[in-house]
Amino acid sequence: MTTNEYNKCVDQYSDGIYRFILHNIRDKEEAQDIVQDTYEKMWINKDNVNPQKVKSYLFTTAYHTMINKIRRNKYKAPMTEVDFNKHYKEESYTGLKEILHEGLKRLPEIQRTVIMLRDYEGYDYREIGEITQLNESQVKVYIFRARQTLKEFIGSMRNVI
Repeated sequence: MTTNEYNKCVDQYSDGIYRFILHNIRDKEEAQDIVQDTYEKMWINKDNVNPQKVKSYLFTTAYHTMINKIRRNKYKAPMTEVDFNKHYKEESYTGLKEILHEGLKRLPEIQRTVIMLRDYEGYDYREIGEITQLNESQVKVYIFRARQTLKEFIGSMRNVI
């Protein structure tokens, strides 16, 4: 991979990777770090990256980098930040987008990941399986379960509207 090809990849895919990571971890700075780490790993392995599969490589690397950071930060908790409104729930309608994001936050990590890759990024089941190292049927099951959970969370459209 040449420097021009690498720069072209950065221009083409960095926004999509950033959105994907941001939807999963909800931390802008952490998402930027993961995207940067992903491109650093690609630069280090530039001779081994197949130019036809660079998008899949980038999303797979970003996904695994995100998982590693989540595992490392699992037991860290900031002592200075206290959310007094944590248990406060607003009873009025705040918008379908907010309701959907709240539903996504409640999904298990793997379900949120596959639903984001499928519905937000447009990957097919095989590509999602390659990125997450799951087989196609597992991906379909996780997507089905995630959609069912979101459907139950949102409820009927009459309740939302």
